[in-house]
Amino acid sequence: MALSGGMDSTALLMRLLDAGYTVDCLSYNYGQKHSIELERAKANILYLLENNIKIEHKIIDLSSAMGVFESSLIEGGEDVPEGHYEAEQMKSTVVPNRNAIFASILYGYALSIATRESVKVEIALGVHSGDHEIYPDCRPEFYHALEHAFAVGNWESENVSFTLPYLDGDKATILQDAQKAISSLNLDFDTIFANTNTSYNPDEHGRSSGRSGADIERILAFNSLGIEDPVEYQTSWEDVLQNALSIERKFNDDDYRKRLSEEQYFVTRQSGTEPAFTGIYCDEKRNGEYFCICCNHLLFTSSMKFDSGCGWPSFHTEHRDAGIRHIDDDSHGMHRIEVRCSKCDAHLGHIFEDGPKAFGGQRYCINSAALEFEEREI
Repeated sequence: MALSGGMDSTALLMRLLDAGYTVDCLSYNYGQKHSIELERAKANILYLLENNIKIEHKIIDLSSAMGVFESSLIEGGEDVPEGHYEAEQMKSTVVPNRNAIFASILYGYALSIATRESVKVEIALGVHSGDHEIYPDCRPEFYHALEHAFAVGNWESENVSFTLPYLDGDKATILQDAQKAISSLNLDFDTIFANTNTSYNPDEHGRSSGRSGADIERILAFNSLGIEDPVEYQTSWEDVLQNALSIERKFNDDDYRKRLSEEQYFVTRQSGTEPAFTGIYCDEKRNGEYFCICCNHLLFTSSMKFDSGCGWPSFHTEHRDAGIRHIDDDSHGMHRIEVRCSKCDAHLGHIFEDGPKAFGGQRYCINSAALEFEEREI
């Protein structure tokens, strides 16, 4: 596997060890400004050895070759941008063809082991969905094409395959996976993740800035699980967390303003209400599913919808995976229960106790402007 010394690859290492794999790790010195990650990788390899877990670990020096590439991550390149991890300026952190180069070396190494030891070898990588927006060489189609090309170009390629367990996950799900694996291995979570680096612009002492796009993504992931990141930052955890939350809010708000109509933005982001009997889904009768207009989170199905005559789409039940938040609302001189999307905090409407008793008696009174309907068989 590729062990960068960062959060994702370290979590992947824990997952593989917990699953009982014999693991070889390759790390790469490619002239990156955040080369502290290599020291962190070595620190975790030593920690594992102290706990009677021996890992074959090699550091491959590619600095002379990749040092000629154009990227803000490489020594001599422009300053590392700060801000949201999906912002346009983060494209300067792409290192041309980096993952193809890394994967090619891994494939050659894996094929050598497979041939020498007559075993099947899996190449494990920690790429995930949060990388897909900015880094094209983290997308599924890239690895499908790469695996095919390597298979065509090598004898005995049937003995080597790619394993990408986090491809559809994100930083938060990776952390959850690591928690389980580390607990199973009887290791210390804080020690392991203090021995990682995600920051693209750490200071001379190796402390994370908390401001690069990679930092922001990591901080938000730890916060989403209610965990304080054990890595050392240049300022306090409270400071870097508030900065990350502020950047996330602004980025999302800018995105919502671009994507949503004025009414959709008013309803979902400013807790507004569309006029009764004006919503496009008020009289919708087709079979299908209803998603949050802001984040595409599944909220309801047509089988849960009923005609209440109230002037807004009404549902007696939410989808089992919706997790809709119920919040006390004392505005407008009355007490109501507001409902908001659990994924993006969009205002959806309110819930009342005058729904069909056969389904528990609740009525989700939802704004059409908060919904996106997709017709399908239910």
